[in-house]
Amino acid sequence: MSEMKLLSNYLGRRFLYFNLVVVTVALTLIVGLLPNVAPSIAQQPNTVTLTVSAGAGLKPVLEDIQKAYKQQQPNINITYNFAASGVLQRQIEQGANIDVFIAASSKNMNELQQKGLLLLGTRKNLIKSRIALITAKNTTGISSFQDLTKPTVKRIAIGEPRSVPLGVYAEEIFKYLGITEQVKPKLVYTRSALEIVNFVESGNVDVGIVHDTTVTASEKVKVVAIAPPTSHSPVIYPVAILNNSKNQAAAKSFVQFLFSQQVRPLYKNHGYTVLQ
Repeated sequence: MSEMKLLSNYLGRRFLYFNLVVVTVALTLIVGLLPNVAPSIAQQPNTVTLTVSAGAGLKPVLEDIQKAYKQQQPNINITYNFAASGVLQRQIEQGANIDVFIAASSKNMNELQQKGLLLLGTRKNLIKSRIALITAKNTTGISSFQDLTKPTVKRIAIGEPRSVPLGVYAEEIFKYLGITEQVKPKLVYTRSALEIVNFVESGNVDVGIVHDTTVTASEKVKVVAIAPPTSHSPVIYPVAILNNSKNQAAAKSFVQFLFSQQVRPLYKNHGYTVLQ
């Protein structure tokens, strides 16, 4: 009986070993065939989320770009952080988790670069715009920046110069025209270009000074004058990847898309001039 049991145990172990060999071979063949049929879960590209900080006035065009980019790169999600460029600069300086920065002023980007916060070689000038004087659609009697000194103009909305580049441009224009002291009591300081447009739309101010591109999204305001290019610093929007970005490969892909031929018509639709 003991010999029979030993034989039985031996045959049982051989049968189990045979089955394991068969299963192993089968799995090997299946795994080998899978790449030719469909990608495995491990091979599926991981979804990446990029945080892009940008001047508030860029919101309309960047949202259009986001839709176009999603079609090309479905595994890269773009999360925008819109605010005044000065506010965004401070967030970056304080260590905010930002991948890409698109500023509405070279000054903000210059200061970040001087502090070594930009990924070397990624800073480029993207687009430019002009500075415009706007009023409500039904406003009459205002057709130039010099008209800001008229008694009928009581409130002028500009950006807060310490955080909003538009405020700096406005002050440069006032100085260029020699009207700084005359307009100073009329100034209403705001947090963004979009807020200026809202103030003009609602009648809270008589006029506003914004990027001409900001007006394209509103049907309630109109451009009555464009500031001479020599009256203020160039209105250039630089872009760069941040040093502390944890998704630098994806960030480079997005920035490359910003300069692609596919995106150029979107900039033009919103009134921007493409620089490269």
